[in-house]
Amino acid sequence: MENGGPGALRIRQVLLLFVLLGMSEVGSESGRFSVAEEMQSGSFIGNVAKDLGLEVGELSLRGAQVVSKDNKQHLQLDVNTGDLLLSETLDREELCGSTQPCVLHFQVLMKNPLQFFQIELEVRDINDHSPVFLEKEMLLEIPENSPVGAVFLLESAKDLDVGVNTLKNYTVSPYSNFHVKMRVNPDNRKYPELVLDKALDYEEQPEFSFILTALDGGSPPRSGTALVRVVVVDINDNSPEFEQPFYEVKIPENSVLGSPVVTVSAWDLDSGTNGEISYTLSHASEDICKTFEINQKSGEVSLTALLDFETIESYSIIIQATDGGGLFGKSAVRIQVMDVNDNLPEVTVSSIISPIPENSPETVVVVFSILDRDSGDNGRMICSIPEDLPFMLKPSVENYYTLETERTLDRESRAEYNITITVTDLGTPRLKTQHNIILLVSDVNDNAPTFAQTSYTLFIRENNSPALHMGSVSATDRDSGTNAQVTYSLLPPQDPHLPLSSLVSINADNGHLFALRSLDYEALRTFEFRVGATDAGSPALSSEAPVRVVVVDENDNSPFVLYPLQNGSAPCTELVPRAAEAGYLVTKVVAVDGDSGQNAWLSYQLLKATEPGLFSVWAHNGEVRTARLLSERDAAKHRLVVLVKDNGEPPMLASVTLQVLLVDSFSQPYLPLPEVAADKTQADSLTVYLVIALASVSLLFLFSVLLFVAVRLCRRNRAASLGRRSVPEGHFPDHLVDVSGTGTLSQRYLYEAFLTGSSETSEFKFLKPIIPNFPPQGPGKERKESPSFRNSFGFNIQ
Repeated sequence: MENGGPGALRIRQVLLLFVLLGMSEVGSESGRFSVAEEMQSGSFIGNVAKDLGLEVGELSLRGAQVVSKDNKQHLQLDVNTGDLLLSETLDREELCGSTQPCVLHFQVLMKNPLQFFQIELEVRDINDHSPVFLEKEMLLEIPENSPVGAVFLLESAKDLDVGVNTLKNYTVSPYSNFHVKMRVNPDNRKYPELVLDKALDYEEQPEFSFILTALDGGSPPRSGTALVRVVVVDINDNSPEFEQPFYEVKIPENSVLGSPVVTVSAWDLDSGTNGEISYTLSHASEDICKTFEINQKSGEVSLTALLDFETIESYSIIIQATDGGGLFGKSAVRIQVMDVNDNLPEVTVSSIISPIPENSPETVVVVFSILDRDSGDNGRMICSIPEDLPFMLKPSVENYYTLETERTLDRESRAEYNITITVTDLGTPRLKTQHNIILLVSDVNDNAPTFAQTSYTLFIRENNSPALHMGSVSATDRDSGTNAQVTYSLLPPQDPHLPLSSLVSINADNGHLFALRSLDYEALRTFEFRVGATDAGSPALSSEAPVRVVVVDENDNSPFVLYPLQNGSAPCTELVPRAAEAGYLVTKVVAVDGDSGQNAWLSYQLLKATEPGLFSVWAHNGEVRTARLLSERDAAKHRLVVLVKDNGEPPMLASVTLQVLLVDSFSQPYLPLPEVAADKTQADSLTVYLVIALASVSLLFLFSVLLFVAVRLCRRNRAASLGRRSVPEGHFPDHLVDVSGTGTLSQRYLYEAFLTGSSETSEFKFLKPIIPNFPPQGPGKERKESPSFRNSFGFNIQ
């Protein structure tokens, strides 16, 4: 059979019904107590713990409580002492009516673990009601020919008490021609009969009056009286007789008012008024009088009040047929009320646990009972909840159920459950009741904070002001309340040499990051650290995310001229032969910039010249060349001012002054400077200067080699820690040259001077590059002065 089919569902329901019926028959420990009615509220009944063999403290620990099927709290349980007390005054007649013994059924519910104890409380009757006659005056019409010993029915008195306290005897006074005798009808009701002790004589005495007294069996006894008037009538010697001595009928409890129940029939052999029959209900209780009436002429019994099978299942009625002469006959009618499915199932919740911690294992969260006041299949029930919930129903005894969790819950997936308990009876048509229970799931700290990004990259411009807000990190926690309150902190850096505590701070409440001091791109271009997010739960959970701070370069370094070095002493002088052609390389201005990117892109331009148009400067590499052929008319000495400008915003400038001396040839003896008169002494000392220059070049070479090695080692270490300098993207301007760290020389140059062996003026033979260029200084460090080559040596860069 496939799961979920109608047949399978019906079989499961029937099996569940049998299990419930079986469990309801399972005996559990029980206690029986007794109490007299009309006792005051708070009266002691007995000790439940002692009677059931339980420890007194066990009642409180296990959450004991008294429950009843009708949800009326007649009793209360002191869980500290185990005493069972009355919570209200009990009226046996109101609770049980004429039923004897009057036993109320209760259960002691132990919640943890779940256990039931049956309690039976017998309510004992006390003599608190006197016999009462419904009619204070009775009229009897007795034919005069009634024989001695004839019996006449009298209306009975009603006593709500039971047992020894109920109606016991009837007496008459004064004693005339009658005595009273008590009889018991089929429904065990006692009624009096008047017995004729002496023949009546209508002519002698047409009427008698006496007092009928009803006594109960209480101590002291109670009594009630009624006046009986006996009217002697003329002869009527035939009593009415019923067609049937006993009638039995069945009627559904949902019959409408006025519905016919049964029609009785009797006849009388007399004629005239003595043969006219009238029907009455005899010895009828108050319930019968309110529910039924009989047509005195036709004998039809009809319904005057709605029936309720759950209240009264059957009625026994005595119908009396009386003729016009006062004679009567009687017949019994038993009316059986048939049950219909007119009561919805009832759900009573005894215990509920809400909210439920989301990490709780299988737990009982609700204890409830179900009740259907119908009988048979109309009173049998099945109970269910929706299948898509993480809960299950477990049947217990006496139509009690528990609702338990199937597994641990997850508040982040669902924080509230609206559970509908459906109870359906098996009557026709089926009736069902739905009861909604809302269960809340409370949070536990089972989720760590989660950052909005797996990693963060923040950009900050150098030379920032302290306490600058660099950016923020953000983390969320799926928990709620204090478990979702996130605080932020800086974790120890992986690089022990990084002074993180002096660089960055974080707001623990909102994750805002602040720079603690001004940053210098040339000293620190990027650094990384980790931020932790911790919730306020117990135990606290945390997570972390890496943050990378990139320092953005600002144009805060002016270009620095490496060659020719402007040291404030004798200016650097370049020699140019007059025979040089146009485009002859006079010298090359070498400059660097400590910034990066476009801030380090340099351009060169000739700012000032002694003779404009004679020399030109290439903008992208700083080469100074002749713009045209030289002539004899050109001055021997020229002063050039070259401007070096970076591409920053705003741009920063540097300038260098060049001294250019035009000579006929490099073998020309003593070339006088315009400012200094040529004399024989200076010409003779040229050889000395050349020797000194060669010694200086040698020392400079050794110093350059040492400096080159030291700078290379430093740059390698810095590249490993700070990363390689990024190259700006985009089109590189034609008039600029990137000199970040290398200057404008693309190759390393060494210079070697060769002199002619027989020249008295120490003329240069040729120049050859043999010395490497000067390495640039690292950003942010003080640059050292580079030695300059003097024009008197005739150096030329090729």
